[in-house]
Amino acid sequence: MSTEAVHDEYYHDLSYREDLPLIPTREGVELYCESTGEGIAITTLNNFFFTAPFWRDYTDELAKHHRIVSYDLANHGHSTRLEREPTWEEHVEDLARLLDALEIDATYLLASSASTQLARDMALAHPDRVRGLILAGPVVGPQIRRHRMLQRAWLQTLNSHDIPTLFAHMYPEFVSTQMIEEYRVPGYLGLRESFLAMSTPEELNNGLALAQQGDPSSELLTRIQAPTLIALGDDDILLGPTAGHELAALFPKGRCVIMPKAGHVPFLDEPVAFQEITRKFIEEVEANA
Repeated sequence: MSTEAVHDEYYHDLSYREDLPLIPTREGVELYCESTGEGIAITTLNNFFFTAPFWRDYTDELAKHHRIVSYDLANHGHSTRLEREPTWEEHVEDLARLLDALEIDATYLLASSASTQLARDMALAHPDRVRGLILAGPVVGPQIRRHRMLQRAWLQTLNSHDIPTLFAHMYPEFVSTQMIEEYRVPGYLGLRESFLAMSTPEELNNGLALAQQGDPSSELLTRIQAPTLIALGDDDILLGPTAGHELAALFPKGRCVIMPKAGHVPFLDEPVAFQEITRKFIEEVEANA
């Protein structure tokens, strides 16, 4: 693949739609939100490294069958900036009120990495609003302490250096071996360009700090009644396939799908395959509802 083709593969249109009104949630909070497609809703949850426009490239096939809702968390992207970083509970409240404003009774939640904790907490606090969970590279359950050690290391790198150095630290940990070998330097630079465009040092600092908070108990997962799909790359160095299946077994209605040669963010490796896995999961859940 040429250098230009690799850059295009990694390039993300991160532009915001200026014609969209912000949606009020809690007092003093308004969220940027995009909604595309029709049908049963899938709401994407950002993991402090992504912004709402990032999801367009990874939900375009799903938008042919479903309504895709992508929004920026408070204190990130184009949403309201607050003096104090929101808690997980406040992010849950924002999400519930966002669904109210969009007249969505219940939705599937598509979360990645740190945002899988937000998906978990939403399913526990508002079980009637969650039709199902799709957790890509989850950081909940028995492995959460290891994840938090990594997050502390990332936070130390950010505060000791800068975002480019943080990206260099994180890149081999969240990207698969296959992507590194196939796309090499052009791919690295292309993804770094998107990474740098989506967050400020303050946003990343606050997000990584919040990611280390919240109840780490695996027992919480046993209370979630929503059908749950763990989508895991077999080259995810944060969570191996065996641990992924063990994690899925904690959910009363959990299952684990392993994506070959994918990394910690499996839809980066195989966006079409990931969306097809998600579509089939939702189709099965709805058929059995």
